[in-house]
Amino acid sequence: MHIAGFSLTRLATAALDLILPPMTLDGGARALTGGLSAEAWAQVTFLDDPVCDGCGVPFEFSLGPGVRCAACLARPRAFDRARAACLYDDASRGPILQLKHADRTDLAPMFARWLSRAARDLLADADAIAPVPLHPTRLLRRRFNQSAEVARPLARLWDKAYLADALRRVRATETQGGKSGGGRRRNVAAAFAVPASQAKRVVGKRILLIDDVMTTGATLEGCARALKAAGAACVDVAVIARVKEAANRPI
Repeated sequence: MHIAGFSLTRLATAALDLILPPMTLDGGARALTGGLSAEAWAQVTFLDDPVCDGCGVPFEFSLGPGVRCAACLARPRAFDRARAACLYDDASRGPILQLKHADRTDLAPMFARWLSRAARDLLADADAIAPVPLHPTRLLRRRFNQSAEVARPLARLWDKAYLADALRRVRATETQGGKSGGGRRRNVAAAFAVPASQAKRVVGKRILLIDDVMTTGATLEGCARALKAAGAACVDVAVIARVKEAANRPI
């Protein structure tokens, strides 16, 4: 019954596409399927192996499975593993900022598909998916959490439990943009917590955290510490994009 319903949905979608061909999400030339135009797609630096198993930074050549970069070896992260769909650069910045600041939530399913590919090994191991939360005051101003908009369809794609409220931002923080690595860590210190009412959904689970961009990883580490303090067995991270270098950039 489920398969038949799925097939009917696919047929209906195909018929609608013939009448109203899908437009590209970046406003470029019309594509055969929804998403970025061919020109925009070609400019995005997508990440695949080889990457650092700890932070997802790309390697120039393969060093073997599970290898970590010098920075991760020098200072192990609070999260266990990380993957990024692409580099945060001129090509990817526009769509990500449109999702984050221009109410372009229609971009979220595309980003979920990107993560489905880039973080497939982490997704296969995960028990549940959780977004990096916004503080209630910032959520009220923005009206939605961009990380949740991506995490929700990703959880559906992989049939994983979606933990919408298991992790909360309990302290309002300044923007991370322009801060050093140490400044970012201090800014989010004790900013996240798992409410006692949600602890049973976290204890013993392998959690995959979803965020839009990783620069130093300070926010994600703060979230990972809170989840592990509540009993999570493992906390991995998947982001739409990561900054290649440690240099700070306004996000």
